[in-house]
Amino acid sequence: MSKIYRIAVVGCGGIANGKHLPSLSKLKNVSIVAFCDIVEERAVQAAGKYGSEDAKVYTNYKELLTDASIDIVHVCTPNDSHADIAIAALEAGKHVMSEKPMAKTASDAKRMVEAARRTGKKLTVGYNNRFRPDSQQLKKICASGELGDIYYAKAHAIRRRAVPTWGVFLDEEKQGGGPLIDIGTHALDLTLWMLDNYKPKVVLGTSYHKLSQRENAANAWGPWDPAKFTVEDSAFGMIVMENGATIVLESSWALNTLEVDEAKCTLSGTEGGADMKGGLRINGEQHSRLYTKEVDLKAGGVAFYDGKTESDADLEMRMWLKAIDEDTEPVVTPEQAYVVSQILEAIYESSKTGKAVYL
Repeated sequence: MSKIYRIAVVGCGGIANGKHLPSLSKLKNVSIVAFCDIVEERAVQAAGKYGSEDAKVYTNYKELLTDASIDIVHVCTPNDSHADIAIAALEAGKHVMSEKPMAKTASDAKRMVEAARRTGKKLTVGYNNRFRPDSQQLKKICASGELGDIYYAKAHAIRRRAVPTWGVFLDEEKQGGGPLIDIGTHALDLTLWMLDNYKPKVVLGTSYHKLSQRENAANAWGPWDPAKFTVEDSAFGMIVMENGATIVLESSWALNTLEVDEAKCTLSGTEGGADMKGGLRINGEQHSRLYTKEVDLKAGGVAFYDGKTESDADLEMRMWLKAIDEDTEPVVTPEQAYVVSQILEAIYESSKTGKAVYL
């Protein structure tokens, strides 16, 4: 890549500092030139650590978008503002990466897809778990047909007690939901990607507020405030696809279980199965005998993407810049992310109405 891409980051909180900025700063063809946050101090601190010599700080993203020299905008704000910021950036001639989920609502996600098509600019969503070594290897296995027709899958996003107590995670108005839209979205995206199936037919869902109102609850990040816990603590869904395949999605921040898995999937096909529990395992039948094999992800490179071994976030950012530089589709397309949002919203709607939702 010969061009140096000038990048702006809107929202300088945890996800920007924990993922986007460290990984972007490792790329030689990147200059992070603008930092925006409603809390100016956060933007100033991020600019001081990751910014270019000419980096500017903003508290209003609309002012930032008037800078014609900015090529790419990363949206790292709460879910309810993803759509408006992303659409404005696309219409200002910028390529956009939005953090997951794509938007708070499916209608907002659809507006983002339409804006990307209308402007001709690239739009992607930060589903970084696709870039893990086990995910890349399993995608290669699925694409090769080794598992046959995958007709049953589970998307896992279960924590025993790990409720995020900071920021706006517990605020339904800002986020649109709890663990389903926060971590369930990763598991669902991963599963749909493995199946290469984005045609849901009907969704049945349930959500629960069973543990959220407990005082002084055990939790990885300390007790939560029940008064502020306005989202579900667990949600589950069954999705039947147009081709008859069934996906079971499980998500929770607090559940009495020892089966803890996050951003993983289990697949069952006509020729074999796979799961990501404790590594990557493939199972099947050969010569009238059942077999299970564990994939050694430490031996050699993964061929699904080219390049050296990197963290999932590092590879995610590199592949995003590569798609822009080579004018190819990003690994996560806006159309795919929109389907994820449709299904998540259908699970919430089904839980409220007690009825299946047809898409």
